[in-house]
Amino acid sequence: MTTERKVAVVTGASSGIGRAIADKFLYDGYRLVVMARSEKELLEIKQRAPEDVLVVTGDVTKAADLDRLVADAVSTYGTVDVVIPNAGAAKVVPFAESDPAAIAEQFNLNFVAATETVRKLLPHIKSGGSVIFITTFLTTVGFPGLAIYNSSKAALKSFAQTLAAELAPRGIRVNSLAPGPIATPLWGKAGLPEDVLASVAETLNKRLMTGGFGEPNDIAETALFLASSGAKNIYGQEIVVDGGYTIG
Repeated sequence: MTTERKVAVVTGASSGIGRAIADKFLYDGYRLVVMARSEKELLEIKQRAPEDVLVVTGDVTKAADLDRLVADAVSTYGTVDVVIPNAGAAKVVPFAESDPAAIAEQFNLNFVAATETVRKLLPHIKSGGSVIFITTFLTTVGFPGLAIYNSSKAALKSFAQTLAAELAPRGIRVNSLAPGPIATPLWGKAGLPEDVLASVAETLNKRLMTGGFGEPNDIAETALFLASSGAKNIYGQEIVVDGGYTIG
């Protein structure tokens, strides 16, 4: 008897945590729908298993691109089992400069685009499926210059908790996964000078139980667990994978 292979949709899959998640799920036997603005990196994933990876190039903040993501996923696979709206970005913005435009920029990407990705795919998520939002360990600790970013992720954490209760009757589990300091390209795109980044990294390392930043694969492993039957009784939780930072 053959078992139908599950389908996972991962946005922001071209690098960092998203790429690690896509690679991990593919290795575990999932078929994939991967989306990002850069096609080159997505095609690298597809080269590993051409018949099992659907590449969709686009911007998650654009409704037309999300509609195309859904249409392509459904036309190729019919339904999906796991949705991980990973696309997001952290940008350092001092409070004095946190005007409505700056707030809208990060909320549109980190919150609105993530929730819209799930909303548009929702009619096609199978019972027994799973939604995993990517938040941050900074929803529980303060960090200067990241008030907008942290707030956008805190909103996503709260949203996931409520959505978990709403979708549970449909057999769909919703949780969020909060990475701590992880060595990814996102770290270098926060808008800080190199010397400041190095100083911040040194301070963070002193508080981490491991003595250093985590790896994208640490998050991918946890995401795979949250999507598995082993997590069948986990609803509306934020799983923090931060090297012990928030308990230090």
